[in-house]
Amino acid sequence: MTRPTARVLALLELLQTGGTHTVGELAGRLAVDERTVRRYISHLTDLDIPIRSIRGRYGGYQLAPGYRMPPLMLTDDEAVAVLLGLLTSRGGSTVAHAVDSATAKLRRVLPARLTTRLEALIQTVEFTAADHPEVTVETAVLLRVAEATREHRTLAITYTDRNGRHSERTVHPYGLVAHSDRWYLTGRDSRSAEVRRFRLDRITTATALSETFTPPEEFEPSAHLLAALATAPYRHEVSVRVQGTADQIRSLLPEAIATLHDIDSSPADPEQWVRVRIQAEQLEWIPPLLAGLNRPFVIEHPAELNDAVRALADRLTAAADGRPESAR
Repeated sequence: MTRPTARVLALLELLQTGGTHTVGELAGRLAVDERTVRRYISHLTDLDIPIRSIRGRYGGYQLAPGYRMPPLMLTDDEAVAVLLGLLTSRGGSTVAHAVDSATAKLRRVLPARLTTRLEALIQTVEFTAADHPEVTVETAVLLRVAEATREHRTLAITYTDRNGRHSERTVHPYGLVAHSDRWYLTGRDSRSAEVRRFRLDRITTATALSETFTPPEEFEPSAHLLAALATAPYRHEVSVRVQGTADQIRSLLPEAIATLHDIDSSPADPEQWVRVRIQAEQLEWIPPLLAGLNRPFVIEHPAELNDAVRALADRLTAAADGRPESAR
């Protein structure tokens, strides 16, 4: 593509962002003079692209409202955001059909280079909920990890742990998981020789190596991630007995928050109870969670949780008695 043609397309992309753009602004963005910008505008209008010329002190150029651009011009970041929006918007069969159709159109009009990388993302990503994950990681890292996961190629990454320590390591990427507004890579870590989880926003660089590997059969990345998050070491290890069945309690306590264990009933207490274990850095959010279960419960440990539950009870009592100042 010649430089003038590339700049005309770059001008079109700028106009797609919406609003009115002054000649001076466009000239600065394209690194050309204002006369050249006007010539590029003429090229676009010759292609029947409706561009409005706004006169006056605050005038400039803008695309006609409602015009549907023939070429879909998206950056890598924009393409990933649109694709993820489509993948997480499935609902009924009618919506699913529309999503498939829109996804197919998007893939047809994007450059082959980007289409191949997005295909890798489609084939490897798993979602633990219907929430739309935010693209808070570097798009280049996300797409490289997706490609390596699909091709079963070893990844060399630069990683920063939660304590701020930097390390270089190699990983066998087993799967990509979007969970609770974060992206995670699950895979075998070369340092520990164990399956670990890595937050993608903490991966600075990712490079696919020539070495390939065979992932374990029937490995479920999302299930492994949820179990790992629920059992990760934290400051407090909470254990509470809750009256009810595991199925009844699981609907209120997701796998990423708690692990559940059935407790055998006894003649002295024929009711069904479940032991709930939660890992937590802070205890303040646990009492409202337990209250929301609306079921009898008994705190086993830590002792500090009893004080936190009493404090919540005092605040609720104060609010019911019209004494909000006691909550302070």
